[in-house]
Amino acid sequence: MHDEVDRIVEAWERERPDLDVTPLTVLSRVSRLSRHLDLARRAVFARHGLETWEFDVLSALRRAGAPYRLSPGALLTQTLVTSGTMTNRIDRLTQRGFVSRLPSPDDRRGVLVELADLGRTRVDGALADLLDEERTLLAGLPDEDRIRLADLLRSVVAPFDAH
Repeated sequence: MHDEVDRIVEAWERERPDLDVTPLTVLSRVSRLSRHLDLARRAVFARHGLETWEFDVLSALRRAGAPYRLSPGALLTQTLVTSGTMTNRIDRLTQRGFVSRLPSPDDRRGVLVELADLGRTRVDGALADLLDEERTLLAGLPDEDRIRLADLLRSVVAPFDAH
């Protein structure tokens, strides 16, 4: 089986035989897979009336467990955006009725963001459909290969997450 990355690597090997292009054999495939996954996710989220960033914030709150509340700082950590961006996102999610702001019981100046019933329903539906779509994307891999791939990717990604 040949893919577009094989053609790219072969062309670079022909044109630049002085360079070791083997990193492309892995990372170009990861990049291409990321693009396909991004398109699939956007389509799933759109069917649920969500943007990718909305799903990210709502799912962080949902994963927090009942009562589905997090500080804006905790949301920053989980979604890797700036505080200004997060403030804007919380404002927009509040306007859509997906979340609400509550005063923090620990800090008079602080707030907590709480997942509203509408947000929970929306993120739960989107997650179920997303998992179906992702299963389809991985359908060509036997279970043991999926586990091995997940382990290999973890060993590449973990050092970045540690920072």
